Parts: sequence; structure tokens; C-alpha cells
Amino acid sequence: MVRNNGSQEPNRVSVASAASRILVIDHDPATRRLLMKALASVSPLPLEIFEAERPEDGIAAARKGSFSSAVVSFDRRALSANMEMIASLRAAGIQGPVVATSATGSVTAAVEAIRAGVNDFVVKPFQPKEFERRMLARIREYESARVALAEIPAHETDVSFEGFIGASAAMKEVYAQIERVASSKAPVFVTGESGTGKEVCAEALHMRSRHHSGPFIALNCGAIPKELMESEIFGHVKGAFTSAHEDRAGAAELANGGTLFLDEICEMDFALQAKLLRFIQTGTFRRVGGAKEMKVNVRFVCATNRDPKEEVATGRFREDLFYRLHVLPMHLPSLRERGGDILLLARTFLARFAEEEGRHFQGFDADAEAALTAYRWPGNVRQLQNVIRRVVVLHDGELVTGAMLDLPVGHTHEAARDTGPLPRQASPSIDPYWMQEQRIIEEALAAFDGNAQKAAAALEIAPSTIYRKMQSWSQEG
Repeated sequence: MVRNNGSQEPNRVSVASAASRILVIDHDPATRRLLMKALASVSPLPLEIFEAERPEDGIAAARKGSFSSAVVSFDRRALSANMEMIASLRAAGIQGPVVATSATGSVTAAVEAIRAGVNDFVVKPFQPKEFERRMLARIREYESARVALAEIPAHETDVSFEGFIGASAAMKEVYAQIERVASSKAPVFVTGESGTGKEVCAEALHMRSRHHSGPFIALNCGAIPKELMESEIFGHVKGAFTSAHEDRAGAAELANGGTLFLDEICEMDFALQAKLLRFIQTGTFRRVGGAKEMKVNVRFVCATNRDPKEEVATGRFREDLFYRLHVLPMHLPSLRERGGDILLLARTFLARFAEEEGRHFQGFDADAEAALTAYRWPGNVRQLQNVIRRVVVLHDGELVTGAMLDLPVGHTHEAARDTGPLPRQASPSIDPYWMQEQRIIEEALAAFDGNAQKAAAALEIAPSTIYRKMQSWSQEG
């Protein structure tokens, strides 16, 4: 039963050993007792229920421990504080359902709760059976999936996982996180530098989800002109605009029953973000020029190579949309953080491209391996893949040499700088124009952390040129 020890530490109800942990935050002791009584009926799943009177106590407990779900009280007079509390709980590792309770039963209050990132909204006062019907089904579903995933053997020797290649500790953590969150219906927000494999991550989440038999639809928000973006997402009806010669389904409709992946989400036009928010909240939308309301069931995964919180702070990305999407955050490590994966990937790409091009390469000589591991790879896995493809297209032999790689000077690892940067070798041939163009654009993007606007300004070309080139490369790859 509940122990009131008079301190600010959260009280604990131990239901069973190795239990799932649920956090209850509410200033009213009577409400906390009512909530904990209702939560106890989650049996037969083993639970540990913690209670905290103040949000700061609950957040501190979440940071110290490992909680899967939470029930929190919203202060109707402090919207920003409510949002900060949910964001802090998610950042502390709570990936399961979060329900908000409030004495205010208005539609505005409910919308604010959903925007803050909660999964459900319950009005006080409530009966335990009402709460059980509204909330406990979510907890049971999440915890059952979590327990099932915990029984899957860990990846001990595998070097590949749903399209990823890598056996480093950083990638094994990514694999484990994908397994943890894939079964949830909550949106996943993937961050990472350009070329780290964000779309591969989205596909892995889809293949491990309950919707794996449904479609996986990917849309690059940075590669499509803003005037066409709404039609790409929601579709259009015949006659909606000049070139709309027939009805056309958009990505939202095509992804029904599966996963909708919105890549480079921070590039989306600010005005369109409001319509996307409504779609995510309701699951409904209208085609451009249409009057019929359409409803679909999709899992949302989005990605960006920017800092989404900075985009919110500067006003380029809607705060309410951020909180609605940033429920299950994932970060992909850069290639320079993955150690031995560099050579593992290089060998895999070499074997693949040598077979495709009819070459005889069997591996890398010592100089080439040293060059590969010393280079910082600002373009990450995509850049490494392009370098190996270029070598295979332009050369042949048994071993790839350092001269064949022709890596730029000035991008070596910190650990390699004691011996100075690797000398740039003269290439016996001139790269085709398209290869040089791709390399120049990728290096410009890497120099500006993936910001296409800044890279375009530095290269004195239009941003749309970079977007078109990137889209063509992804289609070719």
C-alpha cells in the first residue's frame, strides 16, 4: 500500500519484482490514491507505481529511474509549464502512454494536452472504472509489447539489422531502441547528421511494427517545392489547380494502414505545418480542392538533420507540432562515432559494387584502410558509399589503394592529427562532371551541417537546385 513518509521523495507501491514502473504526478493526495487504486488493476502485469506531489519531484524521479508510463495533472493556468513537464518526462525516457488529468473539461484544455504530447485526457472528478476504460487499455497494450520485446535475444554477433550495417556499441544501442519503440503507435522523431541513415531507421521501425504488412511511404519535405507540398501530402482533386488533370492520392492516403515517413520535416513551409498538425491529431484530411473529409490510420515517423528545438526557438517550426511529433525521439550516431563500422561498411560496399560493375576488388591495402579510418566523413555513410562506388567505377585490381580513394585533406580524426593530415594523392584520371558536382554539393552541405539554404548561398546557386540533385541521387541509390 502507499507509504507516506513525509519527505519530498516519491512514494512507492511495489506490486512485483522486475516490474514495469508508472509515475503518478498530482498535487491532490485523494486523487493520487484514486489513480493508484485504478492502476493496481493492471494485473496480471507486474507494476511498480510511484507517486509525486510536485512536477519537479516527478521529473527528478524519472531522471533517476526508468519509467514506462505516466499519469500527470495539468494546471489549466500554466500551459507552458504543462508542455515543459511532458517534454522533460519524455526526455527522461518515458516512452509509453502519458495521460493528463485536469479539472477543466473544455475542448481547449484537451487540445492543449494533446499538443503537449500526451496520449489521452481525463476530466476530474472521474470514477476508477472510467479511468480504467480510458487509460489502462493503453498501458496493458504497451507493457505487453515491452515484455514480449524483452524476451527477444540481444544482438551479440550480428553486423546487420533491417538494412543497417554495423556492429559498434553505438549501433547496437540503435537496434535495441528500434525494437523498444517499433510496436508503439506513438510518433517517432529521428535526428542525425546527413547521411546517417534516417530513412533506413524509419523503414526498420516500419518492418518491426504491427503495420509491417502495410505500405511504407516516404516524403522528403526539403526536395519538393513548397507550392506542391500540400498536394504531395494530401493529394488533390481534378481541377484544383492548373496542372491537376485528374484526382490524385497523396502520401497520407497511400500510407493508410502503414507508416508515413516525413524526412527533413523542419524544411516544411510554416503555413502547411498547421494542416499537418490537424492531420496528426485527428487522422483526417481533405485533398487539395476537395470537400470530402478522409480518415486514415498511419504511423508517423519524421526526421531532420537540424536541431528541432533550435528551429522552434527561432520560429521556423511550430512548437505545438514539435511536441506532437517529438514523442519517441531517436538519434543516429555519425559515422566517426562508430569506430570499426567504417571498414565493415567499406568492405560491404566494395563487394556489392565490384559485383555490380564486374570488377575484381577483394579488399583494401594498409594505406587505404588507414585513410578510411582517419577521415572524419562529414557526409557519413552516404559519402562513404559514394567514395567506394567512385573507386569501383574508375579503377580495377585486387586491392583498393589510398591513391584510388583520393580523400580530401583537412577532415582527419582528432586522434590522427598527431601524424598530420593524410597527403592528397594525384588522381590518374579526372572524375566525371556529375561526380565532381555531387562531391562539391555534399561537402558544402556538410560544412553547414546539412543546411541547404546556407550551402546554396555559399555555392551561389538556388536551394531548389540542391533539393533536385539530392532527390535524383536518392532515386539512383
